[in-house]
Amino acid sequence: MVLAGLGWLKNADGSLDIVNTSNAATPMTSGQTAIITVDLWEHAYYIDYRNVRPDYLKGFWALANWEFAAANFAA
Repeated sequence: MVLAGLGWLKNADGSLDIVNTSNAATPMTSGQTAIITVDLWEHAYYIDYRNVRPDYLKGFWALANWEFAAANFAA
């Protein structure tokens, strides 16, 4: 579970992992490939969802571009 920062799904030697980063860090700086990410800092959702992060995540998953993620995974 990602509490704050950015949640990343990355390809690490063919496997998938969830990685939490903060302070604008990305898995790409350590040689990993980001497949998909979600911004969980409050600035990303507060205007639309106030402090109801679960509703923000439901909306995110409903709109996630899985074709783009699959192309990143295959690359």
